Amino acid sequence: MTSLPSSSEIRAILLDIEGTTTPIDFVFRRLFPFAAANVEIFLRKNQDDAETQQIIGELRATWSGAASAGAPVWIESSPEEKLGSVVAYVRWLIARDSKITPLKALQGKIWEQGFHSGELKGEVYPDVPLAFARWRAQDKRIAIFSSGSVLAQRLLFSHSTAGDLSGYIEAYFDTTMGLKREPASYTKIAAFLQLPRQQLLFVSDVGAELDAAHSSGMHTALSFRPESAPQEITNHPAVRSFDELFAQTRPG
Repeated sequence: MTSLPSSSEIRAILLDIEGTTTPIDFVFRRLFPFAAANVEIFLRKNQDDAETQQIIGELRATWSGAASAGAPVWIESSPEEKLGSVVAYVRWLIARDSKITPLKALQGKIWEQGFHSGELKGEVYPDVPLAFARWRAQDKRIAIFSSGSVLAQRLLFSHSTAGDLSGYIEAYFDTTMGLKREPASYTKIAAFLQLPRQQLLFVSDVGAELDAAHSSGMHTALSFRPESAPQEITNHPAVRSFDELFAQTRPG
C-alpha cells in the first residue's frame, strides 16, 4: 500500500462529498427525498423557463435508453401528461441514485429553494471546517469533485451545518468534467487548476474513483468514515478523519 504524500508535495486537495466531507446518509435521508417530494411543484412553477425546458429535453433523450430497464412510460399527448411523465421518470431516477447530468442539474435547482428557505442545511463532518482552515493556512488549494451538480455543491458548502464554508473552496467540478471513474476526468481537472497532477491529492470513499485518479497521476487517499461500508483491499492509504491529512507540516 502506498503512503500519504508529505505536505510539501501537495499544492491542492480535491475532495469527494458523499462519505468524504458529508455523511452518505444525509444525501439519501434528506436530499433525495426532498427532491422527489418537490419535483412536481418545481416543474409546475418553472416549466416555461428556458433552462428547465432544456433539462426536460435532456431527460427525455435519456429516457429511451432507460425504458428497457423499466423506466415509467413517457406520454406527451397533453401538457399535463408530459409533466406527469417527467415527474415519474425523475422520481424513478432518484430512487436508483442515477448519476446522469440532467437529473443532477434538476436536483440542484430543487435543492436551491430548500437551502435558501432554510429547510435544508448541508451536513459536514466536524473535522471538515477545521481542516479547511488548516489547509488554507498551509497555502493549499481546495476543490470539490462530485457527481452532484456544481450548483448543489455550492449550496451544500455555503449553507452547511458549520456555516458558510464556500470561502475556502476554489473550484467545483461535476460530471460535465467527465465521469469520476475515468482517469481523463482528473487530467482535465488538473489542467483546469493549472497544476501538475502529482501535486494534487484526491480523497474519496470509492476505490474505483481513487484508481482512476491514481492512474491519471494524482496522489490518493481513501476516506473511511465511521459509517463506511467494508472496503475491498486497495493500494490507497486510508484516513478516518481529515485530522490525519497534513495536521502538521512534515518535511518533504
